[in-house]
Amino acid sequence: MGVVVNLEDGKRDAASIRRLIDLTAGGMKRVNAEILSRAGSDVEMIPEVATHLISSGGKRLRPMLTLASAEMFGYSGEHHVKLATAVEFMHTATLLHDDVVDESDLRRGKKTARTIWGNQASVLVGDFLLGQAFRMMVEVGSLDALDVLSTAATIIAEGEVMQLAAAKHLETTEDEHFAVIKAKTAALFSAAAEAGAVVAAASRTDRAALRSYGVNLGLAFQLVDDALDYGGSTKDLGKNVGDDFREGKVTLPVILAYRRGTAAEREFWKRAIEDSKSDGEALGKAIGLMKKHGAIADTIARARHFGEIARDALAPLPPTDHKAALVDVIDFCIARVA
Repeated sequence: MGVVVNLEDGKRDAASIRRLIDLTAGGMKRVNAEILSRAGSDVEMIPEVATHLISSGGKRLRPMLTLASAEMFGYSGEHHVKLATAVEFMHTATLLHDDVVDESDLRRGKKTARTIWGNQASVLVGDFLLGQAFRMMVEVGSLDALDVLSTAATIIAEGEVMQLAAAKHLETTEDEHFAVIKAKTAALFSAAAEAGAVVAAASRTDRAALRSYGVNLGLAFQLVDDALDYGGSTKDLGKNVGDDFREGKVTLPVILAYRRGTAAEREFWKRAIEDSKSDGEALGKAIGLMKKHGAIADTIARARHFGEIARDALAPLPPTDHKAALVDVIDFCIARVA
């Protein structure tokens, strides 16, 4: 497996991270070999389920962040490859678990594993991948790297539970939503970026810079996803447009439209989200209300804000090609809604 980026369907987007792809190509070749090796098992269903998602077209940004953050400090060993693979396995496991919790039918434009093999297999294969991720962390032998990634695993699980508790709760505040996505999405971006710096023996100041970059990049990334669910297309998303709406997820566009709406409009949101009356007609009305109140545009504006914080976090680091590539990733994330 090579680095999975769909150049035909998104030439402009892929080109915006071309520098990162080129700089990490050697490392990603080794990561991909490690993925194939570690996803293997004598239990036939495990590699079938794992490979279904791993090979389905993800851009693998997170492991590339780990490789780039290590190499920007001159690291040339093999430990960053294992950590990058661990990061990808952690991400894949969360996707398998997410699809079960959300009852999703599409992931990256393909049927989800749960629709093919069932919920139980998806959860258990996700657990297998998490186990393999931790084995690789231990093999690296860095307690600091293990601390960074294991802490992220805990935070991600907390974020999933927080999101479950907030489902269909329209009184969720913007700050509460940011807490959910900071845990659920940004934590792994942050750990991916910091882990590379850790294995490269970067200073605490440099580690903190990569950690801040990753957190804010992850926040921007997720907010763009929130906006795309109402302003994108199935082709862009790799899942059905409006899935968040149908699942009763209270994301930022919903929070803003609900709070800015009239009493009658808030009653609509309660019927659609809390009472699960979210058919195609309701989705069209929801998008109309979001546009009326600038909810999608303001969600994108907040994503750009976090993108700028991520950019500022990198500013003190010495100018290198790898640093420039990490800046490119910010532009790539925001450009998905351009």
